Amino acid sequence: MNQQALRRIPLHKLIDLKVDFAFKQLFGSERNKHITIVFLNAILARTGRDTIKEVTFLNEELGGQYDGDKQSRLDLLVKTQSGEHINIEMQLSNQDDMMKRTLYYWSRLFAKQLEKGKGYRTLLPTITINICNFTVFNDLAHYHTTYHLYEDAELKRLRPIDDVLEVHFIEMNKFLKAWHDKKLQPLDDILARWLLLLGMIDARKEKVYTEIYEELEELAMKDEHLIDAFGTWEELSQTPETRFAYEMRLKAIIDDEARLSDAIDKGEERGIEKGIQKVAQQMLAANVDINTIQQFTGLALQQIHQLQEK
Repeated sequence: MNQQALRRIPLHKLIDLKVDFAFKQLFGSERNKHITIVFLNAILARTGRDTIKEVTFLNEELGGQYDGDKQSRLDLLVKTQSGEHINIEMQLSNQDDMMKRTLYYWSRLFAKQLEKGKGYRTLLPTITINICNFTVFNDLAHYHTTYHLYEDAELKRLRPIDDVLEVHFIEMNKFLKAWHDKKLQPLDDILARWLLLLGMIDARKEKVYTEIYEELEELAMKDEHLIDAFGTWEELSQTPETRFAYEMRLKAIIDDEARLSDAIDKGEERGIEKGIQKVAQQMLAANVDINTIQQFTGLALQQIHQLQEK
C-alpha cells in the first residue's frame, strides 16, 4: 500500500480521538453506526449469536450532579437490539476516583431503565466501558480488564438473567507499551486495531506516532471498517465547526487538569508547612532554644513565637 493509502491531510492536523468530543463525533453518529458496532463487538468480545447487530444512540444526561461534573462528561450511550444499555466514557485526566465514579454512573444508568409500574425483573444488563489515558490499576499488567459480579468462594458468576453488571477498563498507556514491546498482534486482534487508531495522536504532547500510522496502513488492507473510520476522522478534522468545538473542549480539559494540579500542589505545600510547624511545637515542648528551632525548621522567629503562645 502506498504512502498516501489512508492519509489525505498531514497527520498532525488530525484531531485526537482520546478527547471525548472527538471520540463522540466519530463513534456517536448515525452515519458511522457500523463503525460503532464493530468497535463495541471488539471490546465486548461478542461473536456468533451474541454479536451486537444494531444500536440506538441515546441522549440521556448522566452528569451534572456535582459542580464541574457535567463539563467533565461527554459520554457515548447506546442501547442494543437486545435492550442492553452500554455507556462508553473517554477519560483523559486521572482524578483517582474511577472505580467509585464508574459504579455511581453505572447504577444511575441501570436504575433509569425501571419504568413506573414495572418490576425489577424487567431490568436488563448495563455495561460501562472506560477508556482511560492513564493507569487505573497499578497492580494489574493487562491493558483491558473486565468486572462482573462473582460469588466469593466458588468464583462463580450469577445466572444469565441476573448477570446484569459488566464494567470494562481500557488503559491506553498500558496498551501502547504492549504494542511498542511487540506483545500484540493487531492483524489478528480487532480491538488492538481500533485502540491503535485512538492512540495515534496525542494532542496534549503535540505528538504523532507515525509508526502507528504505518501499521494502520498495513492493517487497512484487510479491514474496510478501518478505512471508513480513517476517512471520517479526516473529514471531522477538517470541518471548521467541529475543529473549533474540539479545540475548545481540549482547552477546557487542559485547564481543568491545571487547576487540579495547582490545587494538589497547594495542598501539599500546606501539608508540608503544617508538618514543619508540628516539629517546631514538639521542639518547643522539649525546651529546645528558639535559635536552634529556627535553624532546624527554617521558620521565622515571629512564627516560632506565635507557636509558643498557643
